[in-house]
Parts: sequence; structure tokens; C-alpha cells
Amino acid sequence: MLNHSDIMSTVDMIDHQHLDIRTITMGISLLDCADPNPEACARKIHDKICRQAEHLVTTGCQIERELGIPIVNKRISVTPIALVASACETEDFVPFAKAMDSAAKTCGVDFIGGFSALVQKGMASGDRRLIAAIPQALAETDLVCSSVNVATTKAGINMDAVRLMGQAIKKTAELTKERDGLGCAKLVVFCNAVEDNPFMAGAFHGVGEADAVVSVGVSGPGVVYHALQSVKVAECIKKTAFRITRVGQLVAQEASRRLGVPFGVVDLSLAPTPAVGDSVARILEEMGLETCGTHGTTAALALLNDAVKKGGLMASGSVGGLSGAFIPVSEDEGMIAAARSGVLTLDKLEAMTCVCSVGLDMIAVPGDTSAETISAIIADEAAVGMVNSKTTAVRLIPAPGKTVGDEVSFGGLLGAAPIMPVHAESSADFIARGGRIPAPMQSLKN
Repeated sequence: MLNHSDIMSTVDMIDHQHLDIRTITMGISLLDCADPNPEACARKIHDKICRQAEHLVTTGCQIERELGIPIVNKRISVTPIALVASACETEDFVPFAKAMDSAAKTCGVDFIGGFSALVQKGMASGDRRLIAAIPQALAETDLVCSSVNVATTKAGINMDAVRLMGQAIKKTAELTKERDGLGCAKLVVFCNAVEDNPFMAGAFHGVGEADAVVSVGVSGPGVVYHALQSVKVAECIKKTAFRITRVGQLVAQEASRRLGVPFGVVDLSLAPTPAVGDSVARILEEMGLETCGTHGTTAALALLNDAVKKGGLMASGSVGGLSGAFIPVSEDEGMIAAARSGVLTLDKLEAMTCVCSVGLDMIAVPGDTSAETISAIIADEAAVGMVNSKTTAVRLIPAPGKTVGDEVSFGGLLGAAPIMPVHAESSADFIARGGRIPAPMQSLKN
């Protein structure tokens, strides 16, 4: 039973502690848009997105006004385009990205995800064509996000795909060099990608999902930070996560009812922003660390991630997506400060990804970092996810013309980041081997 204190506490979370609905994301199946004719396929993609998501933005704005809960982004995710367009008689998949971009602008959303491929065990023709198109697609569109799943615990790591993605990231950075390689901020390489993730840039609509669903991503690092200032850590985080998730459940159910599509999931992820008071790093420091990245950081993050999941699961029967703590360097004010000080390093971030919900996220590296080094970083992160049966990801920005000591600035939620050093020693021969790293023993569960 709600009481006056609970209600006023939630109001305070919204007004002073940065609690928000980070995104309402509509997932749309495009499987019925397949067509051998590429022009017809692109037209079907555009038309179905516009038809299904026509009222998404207006509905989100109405709910925001009526409930008084900020809804920061309205987004769309679609079936991986490599599947939808695989039958098309064309080598050029860029027009499909442009069709997505045009539809997203027509609907008025912030981003659209799903220019994606699932290649954890091998690559079909459509997968190869999509990966080849990623750099140009991201350079020539504004709202399209891309992701490629290169590994799973069940299948192992596709090292041929890892090599191609290192090259794709480098080329994307080069084609968007006037914007400090901004295209790479819209490109994620996954291990164990989930099919119901509402957060960008990694969202896509899984083939096991309904024709259309609406999901919500909730965020509240500032709420957790404020709550930690006076009480026991784990219990405090669980109780706070419970309350945050209930807010997300309310918004998701209302959006589902008004849009006439099934409710998907509530993703309770502590997704930070560059704003002061909305930082995951500052939560870890509030636990007793002098600076995020020092010894003890991984343990503190493990506690945080576990408590967030437990609290969220008690609040909703439909918790999904990634649900945990995000550590995107450029999007977290505390992470930015820790990286600038040199305490937070790439190697430490890799260790932290063993216990959080994603991976090496929004990290700027020198522009002359080789494609092979980027591929090796992807392989390391995929190995963490594969062996630990968890989702991991890499979103690296090799900033053209920048080196250690410089910074890049993307603005808005993407924030700014210092250029972080990578190891100079080569991994080229290892990446050149290609093939597949076999799945671990724990994959054999049948």
C-alpha cells in the first residue's frame, strides 16, 4: 500500500536525483518485408516501421506529461537486417539503412537499431554484405545504429567475424572523421546479445519476439547514489532498484495499452549520463573508493550489479534486456574524471566487465590504433562473455588524428572522453589465424 512518504520520495527522485525513463523502445518484426527486389524490400521496411510506430512519440510525450515522469528517448528496434535482406539480389545494403533512417525521422524517434547480423558460428551471404555496408551506412545516416553478435557461450567465438569487425570500426571512424569518429558510437560488437534490449546502440528485435512489442529502459544512478549516503549498501540498492523498476513497469504497461502492442520488458539498467549526479562511478566511490578504477572497484561493481538485478526482479515479472550497471566511459561524469586522472585504464575496464551488464563501452582510443588491435580487444571481451555466460560488448572509437592526452566530444548523452592508451605490442598474427574459438565446457548442458 502506497503512503504519502513513498509518493513524495518518488517525486524527489524525479525532481532532484535524475530518475527517468531512459527510453521507450518499440520492437518491430520485419520478417514479412523480405523481397528479392531490393527497392521493394527497402520500401516495405520503411512503410512497416512508419505504420507500426506512427504514434510512438506522441504516446510517449502524453504519458510523460500525465505521469510527470521524464521519458528521455523514444526509439525503435527492428529485426536484424541481415536476415530481412538476405534474399535481395544486391551487394549493396546501404539503401536498407537509409530506409530505416528515413522511417525513424518520419516517426520522430531519437534512434533506430537493428542494422545488425548474428554471426556467432558462421557468416551467410547476407551477413557478409551487411558487415561490408556498416561503415558507409553509419556515415550516411543520422539515426541508424548497428550491432553484430560475434560470439555466444553455446557457439564459441567467430574469429573471422572478429577480424572483419575490427576493420569495420576503423573504416567507420575514417568515414566520420569530421565528427571525431562519431559513427563508431553507433556500432556495437556483442557476445551473447539479448533479443529484447531496449538500449542503443545495441538494440535489435529478436526473431523470437512478437510482431511488435514495447519495452522500457529505466535509469537512476543518481537515485542510488543519494540513497547510499546513509544506509547499508546491498539492502539499500535492492530497495531503490525495486522502486525504480515499479516506475518503469507503470510506464511500460500504459504505453502498451495506448499503442495496442504487447508489453515486452522493463530493462532496469543504471545507465549514466554526463550530468553531475547521474554517475555509476560516483556510486562506486560513495561505497568507499577514492577513485573509480582503484583496487576494489570490480568488487564494488559486482555488489552493485547483483543488488540492482535482485531488486528489479522483485518489482516486475518482465525484467529483461541487460538489467544491471552500465560503464560507458564518455557517458559517465565520474568515469570521465577517473580516466583523465589515469586511474581508470582499459585493462581495469576489461576486468570490470566480468561483473557488470555490458562491456567496454564508449571508449576513445588513439586514431592510429590498428584494426588488428581493435579486433584483439573485441576477442578478449567476447572471451569474457563466452566463458562467464553473460552479455559483453565493445563500443570503441578510434578517434582520427587524436592521441593519448587529447579528448573527443560528441555532445548530448554521448558525452566526451579522454583518449585512452592501448598496448603497443601487436596481436596481428593471432587475429590473422581466423577460424573459431570453440565453445567452453559449460556450453554442454543438454
